[in-house]
Amino acid sequence: MKELVSYLLQNLYLDFQGEISVEQVREFLREDESREARQLLSKIIEEKGIDDLLITLADCLREYIRSGVNEEIIRDQLLTYSDS
Repeated sequence: MKELVSYLLQNLYLDFQGEISVEQVREFLREDESREARQLLSKIIEEKGIDDLLITLADCLREYIRSGVNEEIIRDQLLTYSDS
């Protein structure tokens, strides 16, 4: 059982349900004047969309499945993405 659980955790696939557009991201960040929000929006515009963001974020969050994914973890991963 232990090996099966380990295998399943290592091969778990994380995805985001629904569609989200650059316009929706802009709307979410509209009132956020922080450097982080501006940097993330700039990165999204540079990448010409959010597909890379969502793929990278889902891949990075996989390592936190055992300990838990929360708002702080997602925020940290967004900051890491925008810094890259």
